[in-house]
Amino acid sequence: MDKFVIKGGRRLTGEVTISGAKNAAVAILPAVILSDEPCIIENVPSISDVNICLRILKEMGVGVVPLGKDTYKIDPTSIRNFVVPYETARKMRASYYFLGALLGRFNKARVSMPGGCPLGARPIDQHLKAFAALGAEYNLSQGMIDLKAAKLRGNQIFFDVVTVGATMNAMLAAVKAEGLTVIENAAKEPHIVDLANFLNTMGANIMGAGTDVIKIRGVQKLHGAVYSVIPDQIEAGTFMAAVAATKGDVLIKNVIPKHLESITKKMEKIGVNIEQFDDSIRVWVDGPLVKANIKTAPHPGFPTDMQSQIATLLTLAEGTSIITENIWEQRFGYVDELRRMGADITVNGKVALIEGTGKLMGAPVKACDLRAGAALIIAGLAASGVTEIEDIFHIERGYDCMEGKLRQLGADIEKVSIPDTKSEKNSEHGKAAV
Repeated sequence: MDKFVIKGGRRLTGEVTISGAKNAAVAILPAVILSDEPCIIENVPSISDVNICLRILKEMGVGVVPLGKDTYKIDPTSIRNFVVPYETARKMRASYYFLGALLGRFNKARVSMPGGCPLGARPIDQHLKAFAALGAEYNLSQGMIDLKAAKLRGNQIFFDVVTVGATMNAMLAAVKAEGLTVIENAAKEPHIVDLANFLNTMGANIMGAGTDVIKIRGVQKLHGAVYSVIPDQIEAGTFMAAVAATKGDVLIKNVIPKHLESITKKMEKIGVNIEQFDDSIRVWVDGPLVKANIKTAPHPGFPTDMQSQIATLLTLAEGTSIITENIWEQRFGYVDELRRMGADITVNGKVALIEGTGKLMGAPVKACDLRAGAALIIAGLAASGVTEIEDIFHIERGYDCMEGKLRQLGADIEKVSIPDTKSEKNSEHGKAAV
């Protein structure tokens, strides 16, 4: 097992480059299965969720050749298998994107129920509703999802709730379905637009991505393409919060400022200075941080994936802040860990009340999920003393060389190995996830 050891109290200064978006990459890589030719995917983040994605592709017979640090040639022409290996898929929630991609290619798919962060009930009923609308039958048994269709046909799909995963899966399944598919109440996140752009680059006919109505006219074939994954808005937001928490001054490069608007607006209200350029932003703090009220919402609202990071920043602000979590259950799991570091946070259902103390103290803590782990890193950077963060495999699911980037900005952070006292089963799970 590994852990992060952080000696806090250092201002972050300098420049940092943001990697490709996790939530886009884990859908774009399975989408290559739909192509009749090889594709080259650039700006792929080096994170464990992507590594699992690539491993699944290899295990299914897809050719995967690295062409550089963040570029891969993916050749799906040799794939004959519509079954995603159980042991690999269950370690990553985004493995469900293989359902839509395989269904689109073979008219059938067999994938294990997804794993990932424990953030409460995250059913796949809306995914199955979309597949059924396109003509697929499904069966759930022994932890596996089986899909099959005699033929996929375009149809009307209306989601009962706004769902990113089901919107993307419906797109994957519909691009080669016969006729027109109309997805209503679609999610609008940047990674949905990125997936649509990639599919269109391969020859798909998708209109309206980024709005709540997406129209897809099916095509018979998709061809190869060269495509670059968009920058990760949540990684960028996490660095913004880290810079603010340490009263630093950093130029954050390789970003799309428009994707960061909801984060930027809240940061500015808290007292953070932000200057925007074409593909970078400068973040610095030269005064006190102040309270703010935040409600998470689907895009273009404030992203749930930034909730824990902004909460950490607000523990250092003056006054009482209120955070309302409207997306996921159990997203306040990090609060107990922040309390160990001196934070004054009270949780009542989906609402957290934060009394800004202006300071945090180093302590031994554990990451309970991906974004909670990022919040603890921010807390450790701002705290006095030493913070040790265990279970960092959660963090490495979504952040590309986080400790290396922070060290370049002046942080005192290192990854160290510790004896694993957990059961062999849990040990194997942890190693597979990092």
